[in-house]
Amino acid sequence: MTERLQKLLARAGVGSRRKAEAWIKEGRIQVNGKIAEPGLQVSGKERILLDGKPVRIDTEKLSCVEVLMYHKPAGEVCSRKDPEGRKTVFQTLPKPKHGRWVGVGRLDISTSGLMIFTTDGELAHRLMHPSQEIQREYAVRILGDVNLDMLKRLTAGVLLDDGPARFEVVEESGGSGANRWFHVIVKEGRNREVRRLWESQGVVVSRLSRIRFGPLVLGRDLRRGAARPLTHREKQQLYQAVGLTVPKNV
Repeated sequence: MTERLQKLLARAGVGSRRKAEAWIKEGRIQVNGKIAEPGLQVSGKERILLDGKPVRIDTEKLSCVEVLMYHKPAGEVCSRKDPEGRKTVFQTLPKPKHGRWVGVGRLDISTSGLMIFTTDGELAHRLMHPSQEIQREYAVRILGDVNLDMLKRLTAGVLLDDGPARFEVVEESGGSGANRWFHVIVKEGRNREVRRLWESQGVVVSRLSRIRFGPLVLGRDLRRGAARPLTHREKQQLYQAVGLTVPKNV
């Protein structure tokens, strides 16, 4: 059985599918002594080099997918290394049995809540791709006056710097006066989208936390800064949500 080279590299945790596609276009990958061409089909048994260095593909381990749920606290950044020396989410995670963690759904430094990490690059790619329209739900505390007309605009759509955006759902969830809580749902993962939508209406987001990503809900039992592996059922739900076949050893 064969598959596209970039998909295999993503599943093996070498890099995201987008990065692998870029490497192929730049001529940085060789397969069995030849520069890889876009669309190349491979089995994983070939000799693969990235920038002249061997890429080890363990086809048996590819089916042993690991997926974690992580409760990110505010103050951590989502990059692997931070030039300013700030703590990163990867410093807290346990080491995977093989491959490397790929983060799904970045959160800015001021935002807390649910993140997903997996060793399956194809799963990560699908979960983040806009075409899948995976719902992200957030709990948000607003500083400022919120009225019905504002909520109607936010669900109808407003124009941001990178194009139109909107909330699929906005529901009030508590608070009073100038500090009120809302739950909102978006289907994209654009940079600071939730904050920018509210700010377009002249109010301030004073707290923001992601509480759901697709079928996964952040439970009260997972404390900030802690991670846990997904259950077998949770993994099945995640793969099914993006139309992927569930690996045998999940």
